[in-house]
Parts: sequence; C-alpha cells; structure tokens
Amino acid sequence: MKKIRLLKCPGYGPATRLDKLADLPLQFDATAALPGDLIMPSPVNAHDHGYGIRTLDFGAVDDALEVWIPGLRLRPRTDPYLEALVAFGRLARTGVGATMHCHNSLNVDHLVDEASAVMRAAGDIGIRLALSCPLLDHDAWAYDGGPNRLKPFLSTSDWQALEPTIPAYAPISTQLAAVEAVAAANTSPLVDVQYGPIGPQWCSNALLEAIAEASAHHNRRIHMHLLESPRQRVWLDRRFPEGVVTYLDSIGFLSPRLAIAHGVQLRPDELELLAERGVQLVSNPSANLRLRSGIAPIATALEIGGPPFAIGLDGTGLDDDQDLWREMRLLYLLQGGRGPTRRLTAQNVFDAAIRVGGRVINANQAEDFTIVDYQALIADALFDDIDEAEILLTRMSAKYAKGLIVAGRDVMRRGELTGIDFDAALSELGAQARADLPRLEEQRPLVRALSEATHAYYATWPGIS
Repeated sequence: MKKIRLLKCPGYGPATRLDKLADLPLQFDATAALPGDLIMPSPVNAHDHGYGIRTLDFGAVDDALEVWIPGLRLRPRTDPYLEALVAFGRLARTGVGATMHCHNSLNVDHLVDEASAVMRAAGDIGIRLALSCPLLDHDAWAYDGGPNRLKPFLSTSDWQALEPTIPAYAPISTQLAAVEAVAAANTSPLVDVQYGPIGPQWCSNALLEAIAEASAHHNRRIHMHLLESPRQRVWLDRRFPEGVVTYLDSIGFLSPRLAIAHGVQLRPDELELLAERGVQLVSNPSANLRLRSGIAPIATALEIGGPPFAIGLDGTGLDDDQDLWREMRLLYLLQGGRGPTRRLTAQNVFDAAIRVGGRVINANQAEDFTIVDYQALIADALFDDIDEAEILLTRMSAKYAKGLIVAGRDVMRRGELTGIDFDAALSELGAQARADLPRLEEQRPLVRALSEATHAYYATWPGIS
C-alpha cells in the first residue's frame, strides 16, 4: 500500500509513515496530497531580486560580476507589479513558498509605490515575502573613485552620452525614511520589510553607520551583499585596513538581525566573528559560478563553527530556471569535499533551506508545506527504505512539486497557481518588455562600451585573474 510520507530528515517531521491524511498535523484540503506523495516544510529562497524578465533575455550574458552589472541597464521598463507577479509565480510553481526580494529600484521617490506593488504581487500569489529596500550612496560604476575611474577607458562621445546617467543619490535621512514609509504601508502578516544596503563598496561609512543605528532602534533586519567578488575583496581591504567585517562590527552593524549574501571571499577569522555576532550567511552557488566569483566557504564555516547558512537563487539557478531544488543539490555537491566523510550533510542542506532561510525572512513557516510527487522520484527504486532526504537531493526538481500550502492557503496545485493566471501574466510582461525594444536597441552600444571600459579598468588591478 502506498503511504503518505513526511520528510524524515532530523528535525523536520516525525520518522513515521502515515497511512491517512487525517493523521497529518496539517490544515488543508485532503485532495491536495495523495498516497505516494511526500509532504515537507517548504524551502525558502533566501536571496533574490524578483526578475520576471530574466537577465539573459535582455542580453546580460554571464561575465565577471562588475563587467556584467552594466548589462542591467538593458532591463526593460515594465510594471513593477507584473514583474514581481511573474517572478514570485515562477517560484511558487516550483513549490517554494517564501522569498527574500532585494528590490532593484534606485529612485527613492518611487520606492514606496514600487514596494507596494511588489507586496501586492506576493499577496496575490500567496507566498511569504521579505522585502529588502535598496540603500546606496557611494562609488557608482567602479570601486575606488566611481565613474571617473572609467572615463579614460571610454571614447569622448560615449562618456558624454553616459555622464548624464551618473546617479545622484538622495540624502541618507531621505533613504532611511523611505524604508520606514514602506514598512508603514505594509499590512500583510506574511511580509517583512528590511534595510537593504546593496553592499559596503556602494555605501559610505556614514550610510552604513546610520543603517546600524536605525536597525537597532527599529529592531528591523538588514539584508546585504558582502564580499562577493575578488575585486570587492581587494577594494574593501584597501578601504578598511582593519578589515571590512571588523569595521562593520565596530559600528554595531553585525547582529542576529543581519543576513549577508554571497560571502565568497570571507576568511576564517571573519566567519568566526560573524558567527559570534549571530549573523546569517546566504549562499548562492549558481550565481557565484556564473559571475565568476568562486565558491563560498560554506563547508569551512561549518567546520570552524561559522555562521549558519541559508540558500538563495539570486535571480539565476544553474539552468536559469529559478529551481531552488537544483540549487540545493549544487551546493550539496560543491561542498561535499573529497574525503570518505561528507563535509556537508543532507541535514545541513535542509536546515539551511528551511530553518535558517526562515530566520533570514523573519518568518515562522510552521504552516507552509510542499507536496512532492515522491512516487515519481522512486519509481525505479528497488528498496523502499532509501533516505528521503538523499532522494530529494539527488533527483528533486521543480517538475516534481505538485502542491504548495502557505499559511493554510492552497497556493499551487499540480503545477498550477490557484490565485492568478501565470501564463497570462507572463504573456503581458513579455509584451511590455518588447514594447521597450526601440529604447533598448539604442542603449545597447553604450552598455557594451561601459562593460568594455569596466573590464579594461579592472584589468589594471594587479593580482586578480
């Protein structure tokens, strides 16, 4: 007899198999799961940017991070609600019920309206959302001096065309007030608003110090990129001779309210300090490989008692498909080591994706469950007692997610969203993007010139390859 299964990974459900849905500690329509299915707590996408239109679709081909960033200028102008609706819908269809959304707008005057649209999209889909509001005021375009560092590598005509686009940042007080305005407009118990300094290389000391003070005052979480690329490591070591992590600690920035994304270049002593302060680290293995940043020291962090880690897609995925299950598998394989004993276990991965991910988005996900077509995963198995966690980390992908329940709401069933017409939303978003093509075609040569200038500038930095 085929039975309903609960994930038996330690800490995530009883180790018993249940014959009746009535025996499950869940509150949802019994027809959502069938005999042979597996029910598990939903994983969290703990770092993302809500790309409805994915970066490759508008020509931002993978490259070294700093050289790739200018390509984001070719993002089509679309409705923020529709962009978020497609991005969140894409996640929910894979069985992921919560995400950290790092909003991309740099116009503080539009932040409240755009954030409201993003929160409405999450509500219409039915997922949990942490919304990181962008904050920055330093070194646009290039580290150690900003746009003028790239001027020698641009033609006169390209510089004259690009110079008017150099951002003018709002005062620190205005940026922080906008975050509080977004928080005040939030009426959903499934949404958490956070401070989102883009990264210390793009923030002045004054801004970082103001964020640390505001976070403590409002008890509001911070979500920040940190030490993603080798060039960031070099520049931040120059700017902070005592070390950027030590500096952040000295201003009260490090606390259990902070999550940092990437951390690829973190040193063991920095990992230990982050752990002492209760900080969480979010690993993004596909993005780090695709943008040539490297492999984060996750296994090292585990071995030395470093910070707990979560997992995020960062708008990509190995196959550009926003599949968190494959991302979990990639991390599991990359961090496994070469010895007879695994450096990273299945329990570590599920703990990262569920428990630590929940901390990053500041949510209790006790009512969030994913239903997996487990029978399809083990259709050829000769034994019935292979560990479910190992099966999932070896074979699970989005196509086997058949149901999603968030806070008791039936969000996705048999691959279809219950709250919106995803295909219609995707079609409308694509139409909006194509309507912006004339502007994008005009901008492409300038974007190419800026990327080439960025490449030439960092090629002058010694010791980085």
